[in-house]
Amino acid sequence: MSLAKLLQEQQRRLGGVIELLQQERTVLANAEIDGNVLGEIAVQKQTLLAKLEASETLRQGVQQRLGYASGAEGARQAATDAGCENAWLHTLELTREAQRLNVLNGKLVKLRMEQNTRLLEYIHQAAEKTVYRSSGRVAAQSGRINASV
Repeated sequence: MSLAKLLQEQQRRLGGVIELLQQERTVLANAEIDGNVLGEIAVQKQTLLAKLEASETLRQGVQQRLGYASGAEGARQAATDAGCENAWLHTLELTREAQRLNVLNGKLVKLRMEQNTRLLEYIHQAAEKTVYRSSGRVAAQSGRINASV
């Protein structure tokens, strides 16, 4: 497979990853998060990322077999010599965009986790202050008037 075709394949897959990351961001930003949708997105991302990794390994192998140095500089030189430097640069742009979205989504997940932790702490504090009878009514506590009698 030519380098140009490999880069096109990587761009297509990166585009898919970016689309999934955007969908994930939308779900994470909603007031109520749909865990099933997030799970489906995660499975799709993993599948695409595995295919992307396989094509990147193939691209690196071709680069080395053709005698180019490993790493970014060798990749750029190989792309330039193959007449597809613009495709290489576009692939790098897509990679940076996917990374940016992934970092943003990570921050959203962290924010949600912090919110959930605060909510749980609040619930635990409230539960410690309120004791319920088996009937579901609040039991009288010291310093409080039992208005249910």
